[in-house]
Formats: sequence, structure tokens, C-alpha cells
Amino acid sequence: MPLKDLIKKYYSIISYIFFGGCTTVINLFLYWLLYSVMGIANVPSTMVAWLLAVLFAFITNKLWVFESKSFVLNILWPELVKFFACRIATGALDVAIMWLSVDLMHWNAMFWKIISNVLVIILNYAASKVLIFVKKEK
Repeated sequence: MPLKDLIKKYYSIISYIFFGGCTTVINLFLYWLLYSVMGIANVPSTMVAWLLAVLFAFITNKLWVFESKSFVLNILWPELVKFFACRIATGALDVAIMWLSVDLMHWNAMFWKIISNVLVIILNYAASKVLIFVKKEK
């Protein structure tokens, strides 16, 4: 199969990996900046980094990954609510992992932030594909 056809066939996965990588970089950078540079506590740093990364992820997932181009309110609103509900669940998981590993166990913060992000990315893709940006059959 030619490369062009492979890219077309797996576009949502390829673009999700790319934008997921960008989202992860944003999340990790903001966490590092807040926690390591600015000295803000672990959990608030995790939460702020998560929120800003989720805003970036919604826009990129909607427009380019799952190609949901409509901004009509009855399409946008359910996507936004479901997206944030799923991200709150995975964000809570991220916070729990960071709290357990860094605050309780005193393990390396950046190592566990990366581990947590890998798990969160996998869960977020599944939720986006199955629950949020579901294409309606014509």
C-alpha cells in the first residue's frame, strides 16, 4: 500500500499521536515551569498544566484529529461537555498518580509525570474515538 494511502487510512491515529505529543509537551513544560522553576506545589502545578493542555487538545482534536468542523451549538456543546468530562476523569487519574508517586512515595516527579501522561493519552484517544467525536452516519 502506498504511503499516501496508509496516511489517509490511519490519519486520525497519526494526527492524534502528533497533537497528543504536542499536548504532552505543553503539559510537561507547564508542569516543569510551575513546579520546578516557580516552586508552586505539585498538585496545583499538575492541575494548571492539565487545564491549559486540555484546552489545546480540544481545539486540535476537534478540528484536525477527528475533523469535527462544525461550531453549531447543538454539535459543539455536547462535544465540549463530553470532552471535558473525559478529560476531568483522566486529569483526576493524573493528579492521583502524581500525588501517590511524588507526594507520598517521594519518587522522581518528571519520571512519573511522563508515565502518567502515556496512560492518559491512551485513555483519552479511546474516549475521543468512541464517545466524543463520533461521526454520524449519513
